[in-house]
Amino acid sequence: MTQNPAAPLPPPKERRRLREAGSLTQDQVAERVGVSRETVRAWESGRTAPRGRRREAYAQLLRSIADQTEVQEPEEVHEMTAHQKGRLTAAQAFDALYAFCAPALVRQTYLLTGRRELARESVERAFQHAWQRWPEVARDRDPAGWVRATAYDFALSPWHRLRPRYRHPEPPPSDASDRALLNVLLQLPPAQRRTLVLYDGVGLDLPETAAETEASTPAAATRLLHARTAVAARFPGLSDPVELHHRLAELAATERLRAARPTTVRDGSERRARFWTRAAIAFTVTLIGTTALTLRTAPTQYEPPVPPGATVRGVPPRMAPGPLSEKELELRDKLRSQLQAGPVRLLPLTT
Repeated sequence: MTQNPAAPLPPPKERRRLREAGSLTQDQVAERVGVSRETVRAWESGRTAPRGRRREAYAQLLRSIADQTEVQEPEEVHEMTAHQKGRLTAAQAFDALYAFCAPALVRQTYLLTGRRELARESVERAFQHAWQRWPEVARDRDPAGWVRATAYDFALSPWHRLRPRYRHPEPPPSDASDRALLNVLLQLPPAQRRTLVLYDGVGLDLPETAAETEASTPAAATRLLHARTAVAARFPGLSDPVELHHRLAELAATERLRAARPTTVRDGSERRARFWTRAAIAFTVTLIGTTALTLRTAPTQYEPPVPPGATVRGVPPRMAPGPLSEKELELRDKLRSQLQAGPVRLLPLTT
């Protein structure tokens, strides 16, 4: 009598992506499997592995999410195991990553910015950068984390306040409690807001949150503590991390935020790359032409400057000669007549 083999499970990073693709929170997964939220967090981080009946239930839940994703996506998005990655083309692998991460990432960036258009733009710009550097992103240990960090950096950039389209606030959520919670989030410093969304919203561990925010683990813990204190001061019921996680997921899910198609993002990335390439070529040609013109027209030796003129004082003015007298006129006529007649020698008068 043979025993049934253990149900196969995707890698820890893929478990979190599947959960986000199915729009499930860690609390919902924990309720369906029959464990605590901390256990689901440990399974997704790889610290522990499910066993027994809970493993079977967890694997069945992930398979159902993957099957639903395959039916909903026309491009047949499959589980991104290492073996299947080798059989996918670059465009197919990029589209699969986009299908897994983009919908949830748009909702997360909305919690960071409170702007729908900026959230979509941030995600699209992050995936455009990922497509331009796809060999590097594809070999990364966590491609989803790479894209998420890029999207968060673009969404929290302080330069957006200088853009005309983002100087005026967008319409807030219709529900009063959602508006109040979003206002509290937006009043937090960007570093605390990002840490809170990563830890209590996405479900990362504290070391992973610290690494993604480029901070030490104690600094990330301090930011998380301050952010939770600020939220609990306005909403005492959200002092429980489980309730806060559930509330953040509800706030992100109330807005109908849709990401663009992956083909549109790839085409936009290629157009952007072509534009900057042509701009760089035009700038280089202009610089070379300006340098050649300068070398052509510039002097080849040093020419000292001409000093400005100065007035000399104390010198008598130059006088023109006056008219000849009668004696001078007679002498001139006599000399001219005698010299023209022949070689006459002028001898001194003898006395």
